[in-house]
Amino acid sequence: MRARSIRGMGALATAAALTAGSAACSAPVDGEGDGGEAATSAVVGIAYEPETLSPLLGFGKDGNSKIFDGLLTHDVDLELKPALAAALPKVTDGGRTYTYELREGVKFSDGEPFTAADVVFTYETILDEKTSNPSKGELDAVDSVEAKGDDTVVFRLKYPYAPFAERTVLPIVPEHLAGGQDVNTGSFGTKPVGTGPYKLAKWSKGEQLVLEANSGYWGGAPKIERFTMAIIKDDDVRATRLRSGDLDGAILPPNLAKAFKGTGQKTYTAESFDYRTVTLPTGNKVTGDTAVRRALDIAVDRQAMVDGILEGAGKAAYGPVPTDSEWFTKGTERTYDPKAARAILDKAGWKPGKDGIRTKGGVRASFPLWYVSGDKLRQDHALAYASDAKKIGVEAKVQAGTWEVIEPRMPKDAVLAGGGSPADPDFDQYALLRSDLAGDGFNNMGWYDNAKVDRALEKGRRSGDRAERKAAYDTVQRELAGNPGYTFLTHIDHLYVVDDRFGRLTTQVEPHDHGLAAGPWWNVEDWRP
Repeated sequence: MRARSIRGMGALATAAALTAGSAACSAPVDGEGDGGEAATSAVVGIAYEPETLSPLLGFGKDGNSKIFDGLLTHDVDLELKPALAAALPKVTDGGRTYTYELREGVKFSDGEPFTAADVVFTYETILDEKTSNPSKGELDAVDSVEAKGDDTVVFRLKYPYAPFAERTVLPIVPEHLAGGQDVNTGSFGTKPVGTGPYKLAKWSKGEQLVLEANSGYWGGAPKIERFTMAIIKDDDVRATRLRSGDLDGAILPPNLAKAFKGTGQKTYTAESFDYRTVTLPTGNKVTGDTAVRRALDIAVDRQAMVDGILEGAGKAAYGPVPTDSEWFTKGTERTYDPKAARAILDKAGWKPGKDGIRTKGGVRASFPLWYVSGDKLRQDHALAYASDAKKIGVEAKVQAGTWEVIEPRMPKDAVLAGGGSPADPDFDQYALLRSDLAGDGFNNMGWYDNAKVDRALEKGRRSGDRAERKAAYDTVQRELAGNPGYTFLTHIDHLYVVDDRFGRLTTQVEPHDHGLAAGPWWNVEDWRP
């Protein structure tokens, strides 16, 4: 979906050796020096910026936000490890009680001590009905959170929510600052303070985020003292600035990344759960028709998109779960079959018109399909989808716009959207498909309504038994095959091009939201010039 906050929606350690002075950007930003001293700065280009830097409103909920820490974090393999907690939690009461002992001596970047009270404040504020956090549903299982002194926190759950520990990578905020202002409109969202390795030095909205090393960081002060993320929404502009030396690294689509081979930059491929999909809103007389949905689902040539648009950097998608995931339901793959798609439409009464576009009951099989301006991958997916749809007599009118233009149109217009999280299938599917979340911001953008799916999602969320959860998500994926509220197209790999002066870097399996604290700079605080 839309990146409400650029989650580093993946997360977090292998230190990369750097040559002294290698981190200098060849085009200094904000007065960075370019003299003979060993430079300790880096500038990278990303596609999106967060709407807020407040974790209370959703920023960094999947961890690795750079400004903040969670109780836990991830290593390069996405295994959980302690951060603000001193150890992994003690789980008791059949998976309903999680006890965290906190790390000693941690301070916020303003010098104030971090305590259990800050953890309680963070979670209770997010769960407050007045707080505008679109992801608070992922904490539905929390019944209470309690501080036991300054160094122990106890979570009690309503039911044994299997992925709860994954939710405790959520960043912790200081009660002494955030507690004194309106959670939704206060200044904390633009002037954050956390315990993380970096502090916010400057945020020029629409242009750049500049971070400076937190010298008092509990994990040791980062050697990369200044880390700038340039906000460049247009893929071509990002590539041009990288080529000119204005950037040290950038995320790029495959067709632009390949141009940098042999140019002194390295390309890193991060596997991801990031999918591209077309929403099929029930409020539209065409996309809300089950026959049209089923026909479109087998009329799209997914492999051609992988080969042509992604240049092999990805795989065909048949739902939110990648085909190589242990949670994928075998047998739900859809075969490209435009002939069968046309037969479905014929049987349902959608008859071809003189111009080749079908009609039924006076309704023309035509609908708008929006994508975000400047996003070449979404544009190419949308155009390929429209081309395939036209071959079966359905017209998808491709249009570009900002999210401000697109969002109010989502109840009736199709959107080339994205999503995906590697941590747990509940994170991928609950907000995407639950009928009672339709119209809730960017949750359930297709207004999908399937009672059987609702029940299965609830069972998958509430069961602590892995086999029961697998069966529940199998049900969801089979239902999506029979009545697809979205046309899933591809799962894409994320490609990053970084100047090879930085030595050998690493990547993680990434979520949909990426770039801000993901990519090869996911652990920039560990780089050693």
